[in-house]
Amino acid sequence: MVSEADAVAVEIARHWGTPPSTGEFVDGTPLRSLSDAVLLLRRRPLHVEDSELGAQLGSVVPDLPIVFPSRHRSESRIACVTVHALGNLGEVAELGGEPRRVVPAAPRLMADALREFHGVAATVGLPASYEATHHGPLLHQPAFFAEIAESVPPGPRATLSRAVAEVLADLDEDPADRVAIGVGGGHYAPHFTELALGRRWAFGHIVSRHAGETVNAEVVERLRAATPGSDGALFQRVSDADDPVWAGLGPRLRDADAPRRPTGSA
Repeated sequence: MVSEADAVAVEIARHWGTPPSTGEFVDGTPLRSLSDAVLLLRRRPLHVEDSELGAQLGSVVPDLPIVFPSRHRSESRIACVTVHALGNLGEVAELGGEPRRVVPAAPRLMADALREFHGVAATVGLPASYEATHHGPLLHQPAFFAEIAESVPPGPRATLSRAVAEVLADLDEDPADRVAIGVGGGHYAPHFTELALGRRWAFGHIVSRHAGETVNAEVVERLRAATPGSDGALFQRVSDADDPVWAGLGPRLRDADAPRRPTGSA
């Protein structure tokens, strides 16, 4: 799903050109066939504010996961590539969606994207990482954002935009991945990123330590329901598991509960 109001999304979409129409329309815009398994839709509104998208897309292709290529902004201006699930865990929804509401995640697709981005980003000296769950829009379909930081210099950015376009046109789930919810750590979730790269872990929602301070039992239940196939929760450190509210996420898992991935795999 390409937002015409997002410069990075438009830049990535240039690599796709104008694929053939499927003959179906969403709010008057043609749905196009990017590959055998991937459809392309362009929308005028900024994605985080596109509150009508879910209902309009659901009437045409109700079950497909939605991927949003996007720009990444941060006060620290970290140059990186990221993937993250959608939702607002606290009482404020500053960037679309609704307070204390989360969107179904697509854990194995996110893990595939992260691994592929990691390989490409490393060639230009930049990191790829998960981010903790944040911002809208609110959807009923599984969804995630794939972002390139605005602070990435022009040369590496051109390399990454082409790579992201190629990756998103050919995502694939690895059924060998175990699905989990991550709790603790910082917003960029380095521990869970390392686990997904090095082991067969695929994370859906990730709750940073800061966001976890405001999470209640209702939100915990929503997080579990919105991480399909979850086997339970992994914690960044032992103390992150102390709050009994996290029992609602299911069994407490250990890093080594998933096998290592083969060396050199994407």
